[in-house]
Amino acid sequence: MNVATVRPWKNFPIFDDSVFYMWRGVFVVLIVIACVIAGGVWWQRGAVPPALEQLATLEVKGKAPTKDSSGGMYAYSREAFGQKWSDDVTVEGGHNGCDTRNDVLRTQLEDVVVKPGTRGCVVLSGTLHDPYSGDVIAFQRGAKTSGQVQIDHVVALANAWQTGAFAWSDEKRRNFANDPRNLLAVKGSLNEQKKAADAAAWLPPAGRCEYAARQVAVKAAYGLWVTEAEKEALRRVLAGCG
Repeated sequence: MNVATVRPWKNFPIFDDSVFYMWRGVFVVLIVIACVIAGGVWWQRGAVPPALEQLATLEVKGKAPTKDSSGGMYAYSREAFGQKWSDDVTVEGGHNGCDTRNDVLRTQLEDVVVKPGTRGCVVLSGTLHDPYSGDVIAFQRGAKTSGQVQIDHVVALANAWQTGAFAWSDEKRRNFANDPRNLLAVKGSLNEQKKAADAAAWLPPAGRCEYAARQVAVKAAYGLWVTEAEKEALRRVLAGCG
């Protein structure tokens, strides 16, 4: 067969074999790029299903009571998790000379200004992109303003107590209360709205996929269990995150 029949552009001087192979190479590169992008989209969509798989591994039980009239092992108190925002812990950020609250503010806020003479610890101001509402909040340290940004225990301490922490050592409870994996700087009013609720009773208005995945990861890391209602609430959220 005549080559010109197979490649009719040969009849035109500007379309020689070198041009043909160049464009073929470009086409191959574009195909590879398209596959990489498609793979990236698939990976992002598949980023949450591991949380569903992890959820399936959590033990399902009922909650232990937070109040025990006999004053026994189930009697919950915040003090059981140690001094608030203690630096005396072995999780990330521990023994760095700065309390946990300021550690979280410093790492999760933007445009942070720290107080001089505190060795870069105390946060005076910054900007929060609230993960629970999507709001942008200007944080200003002060008696009347600090509460606008609060630090949420994603798995609340009382919930942790009811789902296994009552049996932990003091050190493990202290670590849990200051573990940055379980801490988020959030809009104060939403943190107050949540209180100690689990996922069956409360979910943030925004960022639910990330919130549910983080709750599952924390519970798995610390060996906490979930209730049937809590598990179902987390499953519903995560199932819609693809």
